[in-house]
Amino acid sequence: MISVRAPATTANVGPGFDCAAVALDLWNELEVTEGGERPEPDHLGVRAFSLLAAPEGLSFRFGEAIPRARGLGSSAAVIALGLVAACRVAGRDADPEELLALGLPLEGHPDNLAACLAGGVCLTWEGRIARVADAVPAVPIAVVPDAQVETAVARSALPETVPHADAVFTAGRAAVLGAALASGDPELFAAALDDRLHEPYRAAGAPHLAELRADPPAGALGVTISGSGPTVIVWARESVAPACRAELEARIPHAMVLALAVAGRGAAA
Repeated sequence: MISVRAPATTANVGPGFDCAAVALDLWNELEVTEGGERPEPDHLGVRAFSLLAAPEGLSFRFGEAIPRARGLGSSAAVIALGLVAACRVAGRDADPEELLALGLPLEGHPDNLAACLAGGVCLTWEGRIARVADAVPAVPIAVVPDAQVETAVARSALPETVPHADAVFTAGRAAVLGAALASGDPELFAAALDDRLHEPYRAAGAPHLAELRADPPAGALGVTISGSGPTVIVWARESVAPACRAELEARIPHAMVLALAVAGRGAAA
């Protein structure tokens, strides 16, 4: 039997659209055993597995703790599970950049999959992955609504062009974000979290974004949409994270509130 785990992720991270993501300590799992029922060929994880090894004669059991279609990288985790499990079967190393290239046609967007494969805090571009830090200078608290948002629908809300001023604003914040993640400076991180490239156009699908930005919990450094939403991440100072989580649970009782650590490793058997 082969057992594999893959972490959730929060991608885009404010101005880090399609390039910045953080692996989170919330895991999907896969067990691959010999025999059993014929695998479902259209399952995303089985399709990923098939890129490296034949699934015939094997049984796949997926365990899903990551909420689906909530902006926490559930599809990237399923793809990573299939890829890493296939590497074990094929007797090859699970190199994150090689697996990113293989899995990207299934996932469509590199940031979630890169962080899921490499763990920690990652930047990705043109098929490359830079793991820039093992942690974030804040505690990510996920506010997860009941509603679901499909990535394709969220991306369809993005305009073809944006005003030059908004592009300049976001490019500047993205540069600050990279410095904040690499240095672990919470004040830089707080200054980096505003975005004008994608979040304003996706705000309608993230029902708690405007509310929490207008009136953030005490000790919050900032609030970002997680992936395509509807989940938002409240980035809290570590010293007050428990109180911040309690305040969010009291204010938004119908949402799931998860205080999550950064996952120190990516998908692995």
